[in-house]
Amino acid sequence: MFGRSNDPQPVTPALTESTPPPTDAGKGRPTPKRKVSEAANKRPLVAPASKKASRERAKAQRDIEYRAMQTGDERNMPAKDRGPVRRFIRDSVDARWNLGEFFLPVAAVFLVIQFALAKTGFAVFAILALYVYIIAAVIDAWLMWRGLKKRLVAKFGIEHIPRGAAMYGVLRAFQIRPSRMPKAQVKHGQRPV
Repeated sequence: MFGRSNDPQPVTPALTESTPPPTDAGKGRPTPKRKVSEAANKRPLVAPASKKASRERAKAQRDIEYRAMQTGDERNMPAKDRGPVRRFIRDSVDARWNLGEFFLPVAAVFLVIQFALAKTGFAVFAILALYVYIIAAVIDAWLMWRGLKKRLVAKFGIEHIPRGAAMYGVLRAFQIRPSRMPKAQVKHGQRPV
């Protein structure tokens, strides 16, 4: 059943002089090993000396940008932080007390409270209070952007407000003030004109 068949195999006719030879005669040499082919195709994308020099230039540029973000030097900041509109947004957000800037410490406190009250039924209230705080922080950020957009339009015009300005302001509002980059250049309550 599963063994060899006793049936004779069909015989293929041998090439005779009357049948023409096959047309694809082969390449005439053996196929090279994979190692040999890959080694022949390898070449450096960038020369090692220029690669090191470009790395050094990029590091120097990052250092200059980092110092500019700490001091408020507008000329050397990254492109995403440059310009009078971005400066106005940063100063407006930094001048205001935002619920979002206290989010991480408040969340950590509520997390500790939840673990402390885990065996009692009061842990649910800690989670609910955290959710209420999150919703309040989102509403506060929305109100902040609404007022800021009106002032931006009045000062610069609607056509000069860049795309992503809302997220730029809101994300800055949700950062802890000492960790904001570029560093805050105004104090709380010191609104830009």
